[in-house]
Amino acid sequence: MTLFLSRLRLDRGADLEALRPLLDPGTHHPGAMDPHERGRRTDAHHRLIWTAFADHPDRRRDFLWRHEGAGAFTVLSAREPMASRLFEPPEVRPFSPVLEPGDHLAFALRANATRDRAGSGKGRRSDVVMHALRAVPAGLRDQARMDAAQTAGQDWLESQGARAGFRLLTATVGTYSVAALPGHVGRRKSQPQYGILDLTGVIEMTEPRAFLSRLALGFGRARAFGCGLMLIRRA
Repeated sequence: MTLFLSRLRLDRGADLEALRPLLDPGTHHPGAMDPHERGRRTDAHHRLIWTAFADHPDRRRDFLWRHEGAGAFTVLSAREPMASRLFEPPEVRPFSPVLEPGDHLAFALRANATRDRAGSGKGRRSDVVMHALRAVPAGLRDQARMDAAQTAGQDWLESQGARAGFRLLTATVGTYSVAALPGHVGRRKSQPQYGILDLTGVIEMTEPRAFLSRLALGFGRARAFGCGLMLIRRA
């Protein structure tokens, strides 16, 4: 399986400067973003990345992406990105790692980690961290947030590995944030939200073919909004 790993960066020409707040919202104050602003940014980025892959109106998404900050994106795709007026010339290289059982890989993963809601029927999911925090008294949730993210995120990734051909050796949650789903009509307070975990660590290959197949598809949900892409390197 040959994929393409690309580095895309917003064109830094002066003629696009007036559009930058629309193309890359919140660039100058990412730490201060609330869920609504974060959702607006991921929606803008989702539309922006499509400009490098939408060669046909009926094209289905066959790429994963993550925002690296300052208008830069890493993309894993089944096709090479097209030239886009909005981006500098892309840096593209084939991605077809040769892996063997027992190989150790360092990883970085931004994921929307979810689990089935008990008794809710097929297709109903809940964020693993939000689910864990339900057991914590409301007044203590802010303090417990990162501990819950670490435990729930690690457990979720271990379960992913059992199905995707790897064994989790170490995992650390660097950040956990919440974004609002775009397209909601109505009061902002009731807008659906999803959680975003940034995880790093080391995995061991158990079934390389299964792992590469899953890697191409992405891990977790919200893959259209910058989640699911696992970056790997030899550990």
